[in-house]
Amino acid sequence: MKVIVTGGAGFIGSHITDRLISEGCDVTVVDDLSSGSKENLNKKAEFKNISITDPKLPRFFEEIKPEYVVHQAAQINVRKSIEDPLFDARVNVIGSVNLIECCRKTDVKKIVYASSGGAVYGEPQYLPVDEKHPVVPLCPYGASKHAVENYLHLYRVNYGLDYASLRYANVYGPRQDPFGEAGVVAIFTKKLLSGKAPQIFGDGEQTRDFVFVEDVVQANFLALTKKSGEKVLNVGIGVETSVNQIYGRLKGITGSNVDATYGPEVKGEVRRICLDNSLARSSLGWAPKYDLDEGLSETVNYFKDLQ
Repeated sequence: MKVIVTGGAGFIGSHITDRLISEGCDVTVVDDLSSGSKENLNKKAEFKNISITDPKLPRFFEEIKPEYVVHQAAQINVRKSIEDPLFDARVNVIGSVNLIECCRKTDVKKIVYASSGGAVYGEPQYLPVDEKHPVVPLCPYGASKHAVENYLHLYRVNYGLDYASLRYANVYGPRQDPFGEAGVVAIFTKKLLSGKAPQIFGDGEQTRDFVFVEDVVQANFLALTKKSGEKVLNVGIGVETSVNQIYGRLKGITGSNVDATYGPEVKGEVRRICLDNSLARSSLGWAPKYDLDEGLSETVNYFKDLQ
């Protein structure tokens, strides 16, 4: 199976690449390294340093002729999307349409797309949120992620391009960037192991649905290899956990005695969220295997080994 993984040098994409290679797939990573790292690249994967927005991308697809595409490349920062919505749209919408067009022209069998269950729904009307919940995003990032889902639907209707859109909850785990603006688990872990105070935005009682990266990898693999009538699927554990609770658990696991500081709320972020994963369970046979403490412990051990 010949697969292109966009964003394959990034946090989630590199784990997906590793899994696909372990399954015997021929994988090419497409990444411009704007947020990914060469250190994350699997040595058995081909690597193309190119952006999904690049006009030369179609030529590259013609050379590779992939059978499948796993699309992880994106601008993922909510705050960045609010500060610079044009940049967010250029990468997440224009870049994705450029990629989808490449898929159409080279007869790709299926594209698996990383959407955002934490951003597309907006402030939930009920919890846990299922896929039938109204889509009313509070930030350009959520709007751009949903826009691409609409394009995928259009390309399926008009051209027969099969797809699955996985609406991720808050993904965490090894290789997550501890220096970015997103990824609270990695950021807190790095701070606590370094003896520095993590900053919590707002009062810390905002909740998220934290799903371990290996469970997300499994969802991608199943979505790629299984036929499903459902095209949009939530990928989360269905449990609310507050930022204060995450901080408390990480403080205990790391053995740190550093107290967090508190800052202003972030515009565009929802107050509460958790995802109903029933469709992913029934359509893909997927279920999360990692509970929160197990996933947090693996993440802390990863960052400890880097010290």
